Amino acid sequence: MFQTSVLASGSKGNAILVRSKDTSIIVDAGISMKRIYAALDQLKVAKESIKAVILSHEHSDHTRGAGAICRKLKIPILVTPDTYAYCSHRLGALHDRLIYFETGASFEIGDILVHPFSSSHDAIDSSNFCFEHDDKKLGLAIDLGYPTRLTIHKLSGAHTLILESNHDLKMLMEGPYEPSLKMRVKSDKGHLSNDQAVGLLSQILHPGLKNIILAHLSETNNLPHLAERLMQDYLTSIRSEIRLLVAAQDWHTPLVDV
Repeated sequence: MFQTSVLASGSKGNAILVRSKDTSIIVDAGISMKRIYAALDQLKVAKESIKAVILSHEHSDHTRGAGAICRKLKIPILVTPDTYAYCSHRLGALHDRLIYFETGASFEIGDILVHPFSSSHDAIDSSNFCFEHDDKKLGLAIDLGYPTRLTIHKLSGAHTLILESNHDLKMLMEGPYEPSLKMRVKSDKGHLSNDQAVGLLSQILHPGLKNIILAHLSETNNLPHLAERLMQDYLTSIRSEIRLLVAAQDWHTPLVDV
C-alpha cells in the first residue's frame, strides 16, 4: 500500500498525507491540528500512524499548525536549517523533536524514501519532494514559479503527481491584486499558472503516470473548473486516461493509490 491525500490546499493553508502500510507522513501543516485530525478521521487514517511532519518552506500557509501537531503526537518536524530559522517563532517549542534535512539529500521515514529538491519560490530554502515506496513514486511540485531542469528531472518517472495549478493568468492580471503582487505571483519565484502546469506535465508524461492532483489553486485568481478543464483538454488531446483530481482549500481529496 502506498497512498496520498491532499488534506487541504490553497493560499489559506496546505497539508498533504503520504502513507504506506506502516508509516504516515504529513507534508506541510498550514491548517489547524483540529482540521488535520478531522480529515484523518474521515479518511479512516489513525493519528497514531503519523511518524513525522516535513516542512517545504517557512510561509505560514505551510507551517502554522506544525508545532501543535508535533507536540500533541510527540513526533519530529523535519525542516532545513534556514527554513527553521525563518519560522521557528511560529512553530513554538520543539525541544528534541527538531530534525534537519538538506535540500538535495535523501532520507528515510519508516519505509518511505524521501527526496527533497530545490524549488523556485520566494522562500529562503524552498523544497519540493519525491517519495518512493514499493517501487512506486509520488512527485510533489507546488509553490514554484517555473519548472527548472532539476524539477523536470526529479519528477520524471512519477506514478502520481501533485502539481500546482495556482492561477489563470487572465484572472490574475485583471483581478484585484496590487500590481507588485501580480508580478510576484507570475514571476519565476512565484506560482505556476494553469498553462504552466500543462507545460510541466507535457515534459514528464510517461505510460506509468496514473494520477494527477492539481493543487494550490488561488481562490482569487483561479476557478477549479478552469484548471481542471485546461488540463483535461490536454489529456484528452493526447488520448491519455490519467485520473485527474483537483484539490480544494476546505476539503480533502480521497486516498489515491500511488
